[in-house]
Amino acid sequence: MLIPFCVYAQDDESSDTLSLTFDRLFEEMTGQVSDIGFDSDAYVYVNSQTPDAPFRRARRGILVVGDRDTVRAMEPFSGPDANLVRYASTVNAYSRALGDSVTVYCMPIPTQVAFYCPEEAEEHTQDQYMAIRRIFRELDTQVVPVDIFPVLGEHANEPIYLRTDHHWAPLGAYYAAREFAFSAMVPFRELDRFDSHEIPGFVGTMYGFSSERRLKKAPETFVYYTPRDTPVETYYVNYRLDRSRKRIISVGDEISGDFFIYAKGVATYCTFMGGDNKLTRIETKTDNGRRLAILKDSYGNALPPYLFNSFEQIHVIDCRYFPLNIVDYLHENGITDVLFANNMTHATMMHTCDTYDSYLIQ
Repeated sequence: MLIPFCVYAQDDESSDTLSLTFDRLFEEMTGQVSDIGFDSDAYVYVNSQTPDAPFRRARRGILVVGDRDTVRAMEPFSGPDANLVRYASTVNAYSRALGDSVTVYCMPIPTQVAFYCPEEAEEHTQDQYMAIRRIFRELDTQVVPVDIFPVLGEHANEPIYLRTDHHWAPLGAYYAAREFAFSAMVPFRELDRFDSHEIPGFVGTMYGFSSERRLKKAPETFVYYTPRDTPVETYYVNYRLDRSRKRIISVGDEISGDFFIYAKGVATYCTFMGGDNKLTRIETKTDNGRRLAILKDSYGNALPPYLFNSFEQIHVIDCRYFPLNIVDYLHENGITDVLFANNMTHATMMHTCDTYDSYLIQ
């Protein structure tokens, strides 16, 4: 990893491993920021998975890489500098509006093209790690950057992204959640404390986006993980959307339900909370005074299960649908930690920032 070493401690109540990154430990001990920054060249990702794989550009410029049962489809990335700065500015605005009682974290999520783009196709996409570090450079000092690019790069030989879908895989979300927990200095359970579940024959959204028949002929197995011996209570406020699915036209009453919801076919990723057009509140058995709000697109839906033992409440708020003033909502619910968890495509969309900004004043 990029982190030179880790210090480990044990939570007396749960005996779960708690790790502090070097930078956070250094800051806690000295009150200064470590010299290991986001402009460092200490980590360089080298694609050893698909460097010479054949590729073609399909509909909408989608890169279809590899062949047979290893074929994968990826959206190219393009993040104008002004959009990167704007996203950081939005995160900063939340930190200032929420005040010292709430810690804001920024965890931009790379998409799979950052790790599996063949060398000959690199001209069609932008360097995502450079873009992520650009965001980090623009953050206020009180915002905590969570750099998950190195850990995902180190595990790129594992199924951390879905080959046939635009989402990451639940395994990728696990590694990201672990990095966030380290930064937030909360307990975290390793994957051997989870049960795995397989949904075979999955063909995701990229088949429809690209019209690439090879994807349909190469289904994958969707694997997700449920925490063992970790009961939670999940509550939903569902939003009814207009035909464009861009505007909330009515808000339902809060109802209880399961966090993991049966889904199949192209919508299998909706296993987590059933989708995006809702506000989710998760009550856990953890009792540490820490309450988390995840501000996210659909990538963030896969994060909460890994944090059920880290926070006593988890609130999940989508970057497209939220009808309340978010400062009031977060303070009224005693939120102590706010995590921005947007994939880099969403993070570099002006509409995402505009919507987040509107939550502050509506």
